[in-house]
Amino acid sequence: MALEPLRPAKGQGTPHVVVVGAGMVGLATAWHLQERGVEVTVVERSGVAAGSSWGNAGWVSPGLCVPLSDPSVIKYGLKALLDADSPLYIPMKPDPKLAAFLLGFARRCTPGQWKRTMDKFVPVNRRAIEAFQFLEDHGVEATSHDAPIMAAFRRAEDAAGLEHEIKLIREAGLELEATEVDNATLRSELPIVSDDVEKAIRLGGQRFIDPPAYVNALADAVAQRGGRMVIGSNARALRHGPGGVTVEMVSGEPISGDAVVLATGAWLPELAKVCGVKTAVRAGRGYSFSVGVTDPANRPVPCPVYFPFERIACTPLGDRLRIGGTMEFAGTEEPLHVERVDAIVKNGKPLLSGVDWDDRQDTWVGGRPVSVDGLPLVGPTRVPRVFSNGGHGMWGITLGPLSGQLLAEQMVTGITPPELLPFDPTR
Repeated sequence: MALEPLRPAKGQGTPHVVVVGAGMVGLATAWHLQERGVEVTVVERSGVAAGSSWGNAGWVSPGLCVPLSDPSVIKYGLKALLDADSPLYIPMKPDPKLAAFLLGFARRCTPGQWKRTMDKFVPVNRRAIEAFQFLEDHGVEATSHDAPIMAAFRRAEDAAGLEHEIKLIREAGLELEATEVDNATLRSELPIVSDDVEKAIRLGGQRFIDPPAYVNALADAVAQRGGRMVIGSNARALRHGPGGVTVEMVSGEPISGDAVVLATGAWLPELAKVCGVKTAVRAGRGYSFSVGVTDPANRPVPCPVYFPFERIACTPLGDRLRIGGTMEFAGTEEPLHVERVDAIVKNGKPLLSGVDWDDRQDTWVGGRPVSVDGLPLVGPTRVPRVFSNGGHGMWGITLGPLSGQLLAEQMVTGITPPELLPFDPTR
């Protein structure tokens, strides 16, 4: 389908786009549309950064932005069914749609498919950090912090999986600085890592952010440039007319624009499916909380720490440490399951020292939008003037600013950037 450049439906005035969703992805899209002279209205059901953009690890980590369809996931998934504390959690209850999704995902967990998918990530991974820098250099009052990610292993042999993945990432053409760190250096740099940890690998060239602070700064920048923010209103349907596209609201007045962008995270199928976006998307729910660091000399922790074997991510947030993990395939609207938090604590205690596990704050669960083929859904839908920007899985923070930039370019010029070709929402 040929894509027409964005222009006012009535042929005069400034184009106006309604962006549904006020997370990193939606707000980055709105900001970049404004950069290209487009007026924007951002509609959000609950609050700015209220979904996955709030409690995630906040890593800007193109070096780790790889397909989820690793062949080892099959073995890991079978183990998860038998281990209540596993980082991968699949509810043991009948759910035909979830079963179909997981089977479709499992079929893609082959070395060949992983490589083909990785080839599609490499071009956007290369540009991910520059997209953050562009925002920060052009008026967004937020900071992404340059820091390595330290991958640590309680048993040295457990590093084999990450070492193999690093080899594959490099073979795919993505530069990744990865160096082994001896125990003395590890203890000196990160005293919060337990003495039981035997091996670490420093992944250089990465960054991290405070997710809610960064996304709120992006929202402020959109509002300061004249963007309208409609918070607390849930979009329920889209309607076309001579004036463009109208977003019907559950409550409140309809909002019309020359085009609409759906950037609703795990809720993407609610509006996108009827627009021809058939690729299945499920909520892969992650959990997080913050803990206090007991020794003032160790605050703030200098860089993120990752325990790949346990799938636990730790990120400095001021003087505290955010700890997150779990991939739980449960309903988007289900309440927080405290047993998942308990599992993270149980698995994390042997890995960290000098943190107060009883001083837990900001306990959170959020649904990361995981697509069945592991690729984002960015571009025009089959319905004219309706666009999708979602399905980023675990990489919505890392890739959000760039996907917003590329989609805005595509909408305004009518030309699809080559990086977006694999992410066609109607594939």
